[in-house]
Amino acid sequence: MSTPYHIDQNPHKGNRGLTRAWHAAKNSWCGIVYAFKEESAFRQELMLLLLLAPIALFMPVSPLEKAILISSLVMVLVVELLNSSVEAAIDRISFEHHDLSKRAKDFGSAAVMLTLFISALLWLTISFPVVIHS
Repeated sequence: MSTPYHIDQNPHKGNRGLTRAWHAAKNSWCGIVYAFKEESAFRQELMLLLLLAPIALFMPVSPLEKAILISSLVMVLVVELLNSSVEAAIDRISFEHHDLSKRAKDFGSAAVMLTLFISALLWLTISFPVVIHS
């Protein structure tokens, strides 16, 4: 029988307070850099954010609607990062084809697609009245 897990057994959980926050920020930045270098979908979605965010800022809509438009694009990047992390973990286990590996990767891809759909729906819903009344 295995012994119960205690946090002190984990060498990665030793930092506390500002040290932990600093290391977390460095790791987060590394994740963004890796995604930018290695994931073409992340780069494409980042370009979408960089193109559409200024448009959202200058649209004649409420500050809340601007925040919703920009947040929907950021959420696409968040889900893409999660999808990429699933793919990386599966590839670390094996490059061989396995139905469960394919399923996990397909689930991640579907999550990105649904997030893109939600973002497009929000953009159309908020932008369409602006176009009609212009």
